[in-house]
Amino acid sequence: MIVKRLLAAAVSALSLTACATSTPGSDGLYATPTGNAPVTPNPTPYSDALVCLSGYARQHGQAAPRVAVGRIADYTGQMNPEGGTRVTQGASLMAISAFAKAGARLVERFDTSVAELELRYANNQLIGDAAEQDGYRQIYAGSIPGSDYYLVGGITELNANIRSNGQDILAGDSVDSDPSGLFSRRMYVMNVGLDLRLIDSRTLEVVDVVSYQKQIIGRELSAGVFAFFGDVVLDASAGGRSLEPIQLAVRSVVERAVLEISSQLYQVAPEQVCSFNDPIGPSNITGGVQLNTAYAPTEAPYVQARTSVDRGHQRRDFDIRSQLRGTYQ
Repeated sequence: MIVKRLLAAAVSALSLTACATSTPGSDGLYATPTGNAPVTPNPTPYSDALVCLSGYARQHGQAAPRVAVGRIADYTGQMNPEGGTRVTQGASLMAISAFAKAGARLVERFDTSVAELELRYANNQLIGDAAEQDGYRQIYAGSIPGSDYYLVGGITELNANIRSNGQDILAGDSVDSDPSGLFSRRMYVMNVGLDLRLIDSRTLEVVDVVSYQKQIIGRELSAGVFAFFGDVVLDASAGGRSLEPIQLAVRSVVERAVLEISSQLYQVAPEQVCSFNDPIGPSNITGGVQLNTAYAPTEAPYVQARTSVDRGHQRRDFDIRSQLRGTYQ
């Protein structure tokens, strides 16, 4: 009898806490939103290395190139059952943030709609400018700096279930199974892959190609008990489920790729100047894109550079045909 009363009291309390009123309070709200977590940064394991690489380049006078980020699309074609895509459509924005951490000078090419509209207005003398002699904004040739390199590519893999396993345990009395308990555990692994390429804006030569993947893990745990206490039935269960964020995994892959590209541009291995433990292995950068040189001939020649990048069991050799342009302004 006491157990029944306790259960009835618990149900009544839950009912009261779940109630909502149709009359707004003095603050104009029907209900107070749940949760008050503050805004926090959104780093990945490679964010500190990107910032460190930027600081090293500034301290040693390494010239930062002008980089534009183009379309980094979702090519997986996978959709959620409840609607929408499974992978973020904002990989380009993630790459822009990563290059900013690495100290690159960014020029906007991803969304130029506002700039094009303003240029059209200025061309029709519709935008006023008190600093100009005629009182409207002038259009000057060469006022928009160009990019030295631009980044494009896409999210090319999303493998939903590389491997999964689980365990179930059920225990109880052999006669009437009173009481009985259940324990369940599940784990599965998926991955996301990315392919990016860095292109010389003047020659359209592909000077670097990066392809990386990251595995994502998910876990599920539950336990329960079922028993009779006289004429009272007790059925209690608890559990939890966690999945490593897919979109944060995409950001991690993007930042790792940008770190690889930036190290080629600055000609320095990140683990040599930063506290950075790379599971892929140590870098061995022996060539690459020449960014900071005092050589400025009348007709800029092309120089054949050989770049070798060791990544543990992998070795990537590729030729980079880069143009010596002098120190970037």
